Amino acid sequence: MSIVTIRNVEFFNNPARFSDPYKFRVTFECIAPLKDDLEWKLIYVSSPGNEELDQELDDCLVGPVPVGVNSFDFEGIPPDPSKIPPEDVLGVAALILTGSYKEQEFVRVGYYQNTEYDNEEMKENPPQKIMFERLVRDMNTKPRVTRFQIRWDVSPPSQGHLAAAGAAASAAVPSADDLDGPEDADMNLPPKTNGVS
Repeated sequence: MSIVTIRNVEFFNNPARFSDPYKFRVTFECIAPLKDDLEWKLIYVSSPGNEELDQELDDCLVGPVPVGVNSFDFEGIPPDPSKIPPEDVLGVAALILTGSYKEQEFVRVGYYQNTEYDNEEMKENPPQKIMFERLVRDMNTKPRVTRFQIRWDVSPPSQGHLAAAGAAASAAVPSADDLDGPEDADMNLPPKTNGVS
């Protein structure tokens, strides 16, 4: 049983310009008081086959966390274009929100992000040199969620003095729509389309 369960992730600016910060609100439920803060990270994945190119856009600590439903607003910087291979700029990438407690990741919420030019002419005939100021991004509103079992240092109310272990059966994490895919689905990006939908 998980002590913390994400209830919703709401994007405030979607779609948006590629260079705009990511702005969203995370709502989660905590069923027992936690001794330490929760750590949240926002990661941009442009090349799924090369983790060295992943960009951590921001992180934050949230705490102390009271029992009940909690929320916080998160703003992450946009990815650094110089760290994205040119062939991976247009098309599908991933944005991943992770939640950790005491350096143990307990949830990973991934969104597909499509990046394309802001007009039809450039979509059909992309310029040779990428014009980042003309790019827009659109996040898919159906997240892919992976939950991890961790060792919580608190006991849930119904467990007495036993320490609770992870969250394989946590509630779904809606974000405007129901989840798509199995509960422990990994992020498998579709092949790049070079901006062609």
